[in-house]
Amino acid sequence: MKDMVDIEVIIDEKYVDPKVAIHTKRKTEQIDNIIYAIENVSGSDFPAIPAFMGERIELLSQRDIFRVYTQGRKVVVQTEKESFTVRKTLSGLEEDLNPKRFLRISQSEIINLYKIKCFDITLAGTIGITFDNGIQSWASRSRVKAVKDMIRELEEERRQL
Repeated sequence: MKDMVDIEVIIDEKYVDPKVAIHTKRKTEQIDNIIYAIENVSGSDFPAIPAFMGERIELLSQRDIFRVYTQGRKVVVQTEKESFTVRKTLSGLEEDLNPKRFLRISQSEIINLYKIKCFDITLAGTIGITFDNGIQSWASRSRVKAVKDMIRELEEERRQL
């Protein structure tokens, strides 16, 4: 891959907000950096999430979160390499998360749609989810319809590109 990025701007009145599509052979650090740069200059209204690991407090960018889930009475935020706790309820945290990026898949878990490697739609009617870091999760039966609707929306967006 060459070091230069080929950029094409298309003016189309049907778009109210800018839409960015990245075409690439594989996801690389350069692609992650481009996404990060675009998100940072676009003036996102979605705040960083204050998370705790022991005595350490870290402000997590929403783009770094793989999933949020409950473990016992704690709410855990998982990134690629570490897990943190937060001092909010899952519902409270869901209000802070970007609804275009995150989806609740069960009563106890919210996932980052941008960190999904693949879906496994079984004959039994459940949906398995594998993340980029190899972690697996399952959508509850009550949330299968929402996950399938989201998959259809993603397919529709791809067809429009």
